[in-house]
Amino acid sequence: MSGDAAGGAGDRAGAVDENRAPPGSVPARGYVFDNDSPHSGDHHRYLEEALDPLTLGRLTEAGAGPGMRCLEIGAGAGSVARRLAGIVAPGGHVTATDLKPGRIAPAPGLTVLAHDIVNDPLPDAGYDLIVARLVLQHLPRRRAVLGRLARALRPGGLIQVDEFDAGHEPCLLAPTEDDARLYERFTAAKTALMRASGGDPSWGRRAPAALRDAGFTGIDIRPHVLLRAPGTPALGLQLHHLAHLAPRLAENGFTPAELARLRRLMTGPGFAAATGVLYSVQARRPPARETSDSDRRNT
Repeated sequence: MSGDAAGGAGDRAGAVDENRAPPGSVPARGYVFDNDSPHSGDHHRYLEEALDPLTLGRLTEAGAGPGMRCLEIGAGAGSVARRLAGIVAPGGHVTATDLKPGRIAPAPGLTVLAHDIVNDPLPDAGYDLIVARLVLQHLPRRRAVLGRLARALRPGGLIQVDEFDAGHEPCLLAPTEDDARLYERFTAAKTALMRASGGDPSWGRRAPAALRDAGFTGIDIRPHVLLRAPGTPALGLQLHHLAHLAPRLAENGFTPAELARLRRLMTGPGFAAATGVLYSVQARRPPARETSDSDRRNT
């Protein structure tokens, strides 16, 4: 799991783009945040600090516990998968997948797989619980992936999809109006780079309907907004995005002076901003239909 509105997991494949970037947008490139990047360690650390309490809290609240068979797709550095393996022990097991799983450390009850969620097989009804955090917004074929995940859940099993809507990441405090405009220009450029790479940075707002349309039931939605202020992991994540994307931002009109000014702005005491809304959406595969007496008579 690699990134808040600008970074998801490595489970990504370049198939037909359902959210093609409009003409005149920044040139298309590969995946914006990659597990092989030298910035990846910081990226995962800030994600863990900012989001793991929300993700794992929701899972335990929904009944994650001993004996459950779990799958996390796009596991990134594996912080959720490792903790989930402890939650479902004894008797449970977690499979953590990513296109590039090299950052996932081994742990008891955890299997790590290099896996392309778009193309590689999953066992039918193989899991009680599936977690997908900041993955699907980066997959052009996300609708097909949701269908595959539905089949991989046992009847009655739970899926949790945590995704940002980065369509609105407001600057709340800045020393000057020019500073606020510069920050908002940066957040707009960041989402444009995601779209150019085949992602949909606002997909979080559409996740509940997408789960419903894929056949899931019992849709339960929890929205969260995080503060980006000095000392918060959410701001650390944004500073990481600035450092990681600096070369591409420079290619798209940001001067070295503006990039340095952005860093000074975000690390100064007079700055605060909000993340986009993180939608944590839980749903279930419908239970298997019980065979009625009339069904049995007609077989």
